[in-house]
Amino acid sequence: MDSYSHAAGIVRTGDRDRYLADLFAPEPARSHLFALHAFNIEVARIRDVTKEPGLGEIRLQFWNDAIRSDGAGHPVGQALVEAIAAYSLPYEAFDRLIEARRFDLYDDPMPSLNDLEGYAGDTSSSLIQLAAIMLAGGRDPGVSEIAGHGGVAYALAGLIGSLPIHSARGQIYLPADLLDRHDVDREAVFAGRHTPQLAAALAELRSVALGHLADARAGLAKSEAGILPAVLSLALVEPQLAVMDRSDFDPFVNAAELSHLRRQWILWRAARKLSF
Repeated sequence: MDSYSHAAGIVRTGDRDRYLADLFAPEPARSHLFALHAFNIEVARIRDVTKEPGLGEIRLQFWNDAIRSDGAGHPVGQALVEAIAAYSLPYEAFDRLIEARRFDLYDDPMPSLNDLEGYAGDTSSSLIQLAAIMLAGGRDPGVSEIAGHGGVAYALAGLIGSLPIHSARGQIYLPADLLDRHDVDREAVFAGRHTPQLAAALAELRSVALGHLADARAGLAKSEAGILPAVLSLALVEPQLAVMDRSDFDPFVNAAELSHLRRQWILWRAARKLSF
């Protein structure tokens, strides 16, 4: 199995939404997108595969070094190095993504909504920007507005849906200023209790996500159609938030995910409409 096939397999099992979106991209960009998104999976799951933050720091440094060398013998690293060279991708975007992922290793609180949006921008938005450059053949297609707002919307929806996983391990991404504004009891969140205060905080965060999604859609109207695979997964944000917006929804009891069949249909429809 070559490095690109290995990367594709990681994305297919670890990030089904982006895998399906990548399938709409032409070759060779598709293989390079798999490398980018496989790298993101490897970095994002460091917390889950290491026993302590120090080991996580070492793995982050490994990836920082790998993309600047020959991939350090890792098939995903090797595929990504080739993609970086093929499209002259900016190392600064990878630096920001890796640095942002350092937050994942610890149980520190997210200070503010602004900090959370910055975290989402450095992780999720960076992926969209890099993917768009690939689809544009290595040039900047001018999608910073779409990438910025769209990446934040996508990340916020994902973080809200992952609340049970994060709270169970003593970690919380909900910003402190939002929790304070709604008088949310942190211990109740860690204990998996859905309170009216938490419901109000999550409702505000969903509203913020939808605002970013609307801004991303406005930007898409001014962009070229070729970059659509980079933003196709944004079509899932609004339907997923709608599931969480039901009055009887309990994030610790109900699954926030859409069915696999519905997700595939939403992505297919968005690709046909050239819009998310």
